[in-house]
Amino acid sequence: MHEMEHITDAGVARLRSALREMRPLLVAFSGGVDSSVLLAVAVDELGTEDVLAVTAHGQVHTDAELETARRVAAELRARHMVMETRELAVPGFAANPPHRCYLCRRSLLSGLIEVAAAQGFGTVAYGENADDAVRPDRPGAQAATNHRVLRPLAEAGLGKEDVRALAAELGLSNRDLPASPCLASRFPYGEEITPDALRMVEAGERFLKELGFVSLRLRHHGRTARIEVGSDEIPRLATAEVRRLVTRKLRALGYTYVTLDLQGFRSGSLNEAVGDP
Repeated sequence: MHEMEHITDAGVARLRSALREMRPLLVAFSGGVDSSVLLAVAVDELGTEDVLAVTAHGQVHTDAELETARRVAAELRARHMVMETRELAVPGFAANPPHRCYLCRRSLLSGLIEVAAAQGFGTVAYGENADDAVRPDRPGAQAATNHRVLRPLAEAGLGKEDVRALAAELGLSNRDLPASPCLASRFPYGEEITPDALRMVEAGERFLKELGFVSLRLRHHGRTARIEVGSDEIPRLATAEVRRLVTRKLRALGYTYVTLDLQGFRSGSLNEAVGDP
């Protein structure tokens, strides 16, 4: 434990030092733990005037994510803008190819760079951590490299656990929030992403969360819904009463078949069908 604290302290010192060279700074702010830690430290280091948090909100994002971003930005007293995005208008994105994330991230970063220029912020940064930076299955990260957008957490050597520890130390209200990739990640590669299908997924997942399920994904396979919940939550979802409620709701949303994945929740399960993109 002491060694972890030592690593985190050194990483935070590197992060603070680097941020001092990035004034004024635009932070791509999703409201997730990584970008929240980056924003919190940036505001602390540079002050509110020299930091602007910008949240992209579009067709692949949920209203709940935007509410979290607004709340956390307000708690951090950060200047905050919402940038409306239209992911399905990005050429090639709706066809859902394996490099979907790259197409989306490239478009997003172009928009952020335009906002930064218009608002007078010379540097753009986002919250990728050091563990994410070495993963081969993150095509979106390549777009950041191509756009010379900075990744201060990764550059400081702060990994996922470091960032979580720092979020707790900073007392962030969203520190225990599970990772939540965009809604497009619920679609198998090659299956067209449409506005109606995105809303089906969002509404279905919202209903499951209202029933008390925490770790979950609703994977969209045409008219079949494949539900992943934590292994410890499978027995409750499989009870007659909950099955009846979930089936009725998802069929009302437009699904014909409602299935429960017996392997349980796992991030990136759709890559199993094709290998890493």
